[in-house]
Amino acid sequence: MIPAPQIDLAAIAPIAAAGIGAILVLLAEVLLTRRQRLLGRAMTPSYVGATLVLISSLALVISAYTAIAGFQSGVAVGFLPETPGVRLDRFSAYAIALVAVGSLLSCWLALQYLSEVEINHGEFYALLLLASSGMMLLVSATDLIALFLGLELMSIPIYVLAGFDRRNLRSNESAVKYFLVGSFASALLLYGAALVYGVTGSLDFAEVRAAFPPANPLALIGLGLLVVGFAFKISSVPFHQWTPDVYEGAPAAVTAYMSITVKVAAFAALLRLLVEAFGDAVPRLQDLFWALAFVTILVGNVMAVIQDNVKRLLAYSSVAHAGYLLIGFAAGTVESVTAVLFYLLGYVFMNLGAFAVLVALATGGKDCEEIGDLAGLARTRPGLAALLTLFAVSLAGIPGTVGFTAKFFLFQAAIDAGLVGLTIVAIVGSLISVYYYLRLPVVMYMREPGGATLRASTATLELVVLAVCALAVVALGIFPSDAPWWLLDVRALDWAREGAALLF
Repeated sequence: MIPAPQIDLAAIAPIAAAGIGAILVLLAEVLLTRRQRLLGRAMTPSYVGATLVLISSLALVISAYTAIAGFQSGVAVGFLPETPGVRLDRFSAYAIALVAVGSLLSCWLALQYLSEVEINHGEFYALLLLASSGMMLLVSATDLIALFLGLELMSIPIYVLAGFDRRNLRSNESAVKYFLVGSFASALLLYGAALVYGVTGSLDFAEVRAAFPPANPLALIGLGLLVVGFAFKISSVPFHQWTPDVYEGAPAAVTAYMSITVKVAAFAALLRLLVEAFGDAVPRLQDLFWALAFVTILVGNVMAVIQDNVKRLLAYSSVAHAGYLLIGFAAGTVESVTAVLFYLLGYVFMNLGAFAVLVALATGGKDCEEIGDLAGLARTRPGLAALLTLFAVSLAGIPGTVGFTAKFFLFQAAIDAGLVGLTIVAIVGSLISVYYYLRLPVVMYMREPGGATLRASTATLELVVLAVCALAVVALGIFPSDAPWWLLDVRALDWAREGAALLF
């Protein structure tokens, strides 16, 4: 008799919490919609949605709590003893916590929005939880099979979410485009994994690293295809063409969610894959990452300048930020990886905050999309105008915000690694970005209100999300480490450093 494998469920606790939450959301929606009243209240769509948000929030809080507990313990836990497949350690726990927090805030952001744009369907929260569980699996994967499963479990629900507004042709178009491009990227990644398996005879990252032959052309082609597959997910030029169309067509709440969580999961998974599976061969890829960072920074910033649609502007902004993050890969040091992890933390709050303002302005079944729609916002909604200005300033990298602090650490690590030329390109790109980011406050504060119809009130959960993002943008910018007591001993830079140290 073959003995049963000794599995450790603690390794998949965050993933399981999100997955179980998705199942409970689907069951709860069926049960609640069949009832006329519950606890003395009529079962309106808003009441059902609030209940589903509560269930989703509990699942994501449990995921975040188990990840944080795993990070604090400092003990790596593998799902299986010899070839773990999935491992919860400080690096994966850090990334899972970011995904869980980003998903939680996105979930809160969606409650009122779904009602405003008349797509208040409960499966939204189930799809969000399933995608989040896929991201958690992706960043925890320690073999190529688990990596691919996590990638697909993340991607398929997001394809559906991109087309969630079924009445909107642009939403449908964005879903189809994302599905086709994502399928192509997944095929490339899978073919690359097959080539790596063919030359190494293993799928486990540690065994692949021990057996990987850097001089073998097939091995290098396999590694290159894996990188290209991830380059699609992180929106690196020239694999970025889907990004502006999908960001524009998808509902704003979906765009907010995918713009932060997919980037965190894809960059974290790529870091783990390169360091743990191809550590000795990674120096051969430094020129590739240098070139990708160079063109991604320039194309992202230049194309953002000519956009009149806010969501497309933020899409090309996302491309540019992917270029900044790729600088850390080109440097390939512990300091640069630390800077990448801290940058991802700051990006979650400043980018989600910018989209949260757009979500809070959606009404009448329509998103606030055009820059002209924001004209005179400082007079009609001064609080939202001030917040959007703060998030735009942070994305541009102005001092006093987390955007500046994150770029400073990243550029410093790049200079220490000898990438002075690439750092100059990044600084020039940041200067270009100041122009298009500051277009938003110029329109809001220096133009008369236009004819656009914007929502006149902000829901409670939207205010909570905006407040959390604003506090994080300012606090992490001023206190990246050794924060005062009233910030609950936040040591974000130290956490990023501990997570990065585990890979080296």
